[in-house]
Amino acid sequence: MIRYITAPFRWFFKLEAASGLVLLIAATIALILSNSDLSGHYFGILKTHISIGTQNFALDLSVLHWINDVLMCVFFFVVTLEIKREFIHGELSKPKQASLPIIGAIGGMAVPALIYVIINFETGNTLKGWAIPSATDIAFSIGVLSLLGKRVPVSLKVFLLALAIIDDLGAIIIIAFFYSTELQYVYLILMMGSFLTLLIINKSGVKKFLPYLLIGLFLWDFTHESGIHSTISGVLLALTIPHRVHEKDFSLLLKLEHFLSPYVAFGIMPLFALANAGVSLDGLSMNSLLAPVPLGILCGLFFGKQIGVFLFSYLSIKFKFAEMPSNSNWLKFYGVGILTGIGFTMSLFVGNLAFAENNQYMDGVKIGVLSGSMLSAFIGYLLLLLVTANKKKK
Repeated sequence: MIRYITAPFRWFFKLEAASGLVLLIAATIALILSNSDLSGHYFGILKTHISIGTQNFALDLSVLHWINDVLMCVFFFVVTLEIKREFIHGELSKPKQASLPIIGAIGGMAVPALIYVIINFETGNTLKGWAIPSATDIAFSIGVLSLLGKRVPVSLKVFLLALAIIDDLGAIIIIAFFYSTELQYVYLILMMGSFLTLLIINKSGVKKFLPYLLIGLFLWDFTHESGIHSTISGVLLALTIPHRVHEKDFSLLLKLEHFLSPYVAFGIMPLFALANAGVSLDGLSMNSLLAPVPLGILCGLFFGKQIGVFLFSYLSIKFKFAEMPSNSNWLKFYGVGILTGIGFTMSLFVGNLAFAENNQYMDGVKIGVLSGSMLSAFIGYLLLLLVTANKKKK
């Protein structure tokens, strides 16, 4: 009886598109709450402080910071596990396979950043947001592509996934180097000491997660206090989790990735969207969208991503640095390039870091990210639908 009742739910959560759909629902709820009579309660809850610990040692953060600094650390941990696995024995393990998404991702990060800088060049305070349109949301983009089912070849899905993973790697590097506050060198030394301890544990052949977790908690605290964003601790911890190809069935990395992925996809990411996508649309006009920050993000995501990904990929294929994905053509490839403009989670996250001290720009960030991501999702899906439908008729 229980299996019969839960069958639809189990079927839903196995869908590739499900996590992207849940993310979209969470963002929609955030927009509704922030533009309703409940908006005061919505923003009030996010600002409410929650303290965990003893009187002498307590972590006191707002609900928003618990989500962005603590829960998103788990998100970065899982993303880095995925990146590490792909580089060891996945789609990025062979130079010929990895070259196309790597080159495409470089173009997809550089061109949007350039467009944003050009639009914001005369307003110095807003230039800090240059990296906002450079990232691709894995769940959302793959979710949209998966809605097309078998119309789109598997090779293009693999390309989009690999490119989105490399994009996230690029975003992690950008966060570490460009969005750190004033460094506290004592905590920075403690952070590096924790990381070296984790590496020693890895080299010692420890395959139980508990030792990594305990040291990882100290690593998070030291990173948080050092001036480097705390989510980088999730990246460093993931890099030390053991994974060896010849003992794949006993890999701690794979076990953790498989265990945590559903909680990240259907818990942490929707919660992040619910907390960060809320923006008041009261008084929104065309002039609001044409302000430097939202316009730079919108143009960067929608125009910059597709131009950068397609142009760099096209040149790499023409000059024989890479190969066109099998069973694909340039129109389908371009459609996937448009979908890389779905920035959403990572773009909102980078926006929070870029304008942490300038909240006046955050509404513009949200408007730009939401409009650019939705436009990329709609146009990319529509183009791929039309291209694959015409081929089917023939």
